[in-house]
Amino acid sequence: MRIVTSIFIAIGLFCTTAAAQSKSPRSPASQQMFDELAVKDSELFDSVFNNCNPDKLKELITEDFEFYHDKSGQTAKSGAEFVEAIRGMCERQKKGTDYRAKRELVKSSVQVYPLNNYGAIQTGVHRFYKLTEGKKDELTETAVFTHLWKKDNGRWKLARVLSYDHRDPKGVALADKVSTKT
Repeated sequence: MRIVTSIFIAIGLFCTTAAAQSKSPRSPASQQMFDELAVKDSELFDSVFNNCNPDKLKELITEDFEFYHDKSGQTAKSGAEFVEAIRGMCERQKKGTDYRAKRELVKSSVQVYPLNNYGAIQTGVHRFYKLTEGKKDELTETAVFTHLWKKDNGRWKLARVLSYDHRDPKGVALADKVSTKT
């Protein structure tokens, strides 16, 4: 009887521990790595949205950079291509043919995972807003991101981006009508 009771207690402890671990955020990266990537993430989105600085962006991404988006597919096949796309966006904003936007990181959603002999994977959720002078910032969409960061000669550079699960302010998926080539 004691053996049976011991087995039930052990199973109960195992299940409780497993459930607690599955509910807690997992981010095995060191605090230093987490903080370094938080700075790089901020610099990246500042250069794209807040400062519209393609030259700074060029310093933050790899030459073989690739960007995949659930609504648009592969949007960049190189760092140069992405920088030029952002440069074009900045020009359209100056002309008033494109609106300015801002990105808000949901800080509690960010997780970082070391990638041995390469860098790290960073995941999280972010929100995007349309900025109109004299008006309240307008939430346009929320999305999930996965960034692959490469650490080369002590410098972090973004190598790959997966941007997906874009949803409108009501939570409706924006990529539902996207077709896939087979």
